[in-house]
Amino acid sequence: MSVTAVPLRPLTRGSVLKLWIGLAVLVLAAVALAWYGTRALQRITTASGLQYQVIEEGEGPLVTAADALRIHFIGRRENGEVFANTLGQQPVETTTDGFIPGFAEGLKLMRKGARYRFWIPPSLGYRGQVPPTAPFRADETLAFDIEVVDVAPGMAQMLQMQQMQQMQQMQGGPGGPGGPEGPGEGAPPSGREGAPSGREPAPGGGR
Repeated sequence: MSVTAVPLRPLTRGSVLKLWIGLAVLVLAAVALAWYGTRALQRITTASGLQYQVIEEGEGPLVTAADALRIHFIGRRENGEVFANTLGQQPVETTTDGFIPGFAEGLKLMRKGARYRFWIPPSLGYRGQVPPTAPFRADETLAFDIEVVDVAPGMAQMLQMQQMQQMQQMQGGPGGPGGPEGPGEGAPPSGREGAPSGREPAPGGGR
């Protein structure tokens, strides 16, 4: 039995090139789609060793040291244990000044409305200056989920002055009873209580 060959039209050189270009576009589109679908799982490492994931991008300019901020954060140990949590409370009113280096660096990568997850190695954390009562070890890599609720550009100095006045009032110094008048009613609270600073660790459990 004879087999009749189907007379296929041969591909020209230009058609072959178009075919390869089409395949390349499909491959690039698949790679881009895969990256977009897994971007929440990707860790980015900065030159200092800080690692982070972008959970939600914010909008507007990057946070700077001159800005006043309202933030929420959750701090976790390497084993996943939560040692600090501000959710369910008023956002912490603060600046980047006074935080441990990794926390401050992370804030400056964010914008208003952003939510990031950071992994802060000991070299960017408390650097061994952790008291025995701290809810984590000095050699642990700490994870923080941070949300920048609001940004007040250029208002860091004013917020710091208000915080100093409130501390003086609490201690009975200037601005306290018998001293110069402090901030009026409705002045923002310090917000530094419970924040991870370079001077003392964040408290455990409820903050």
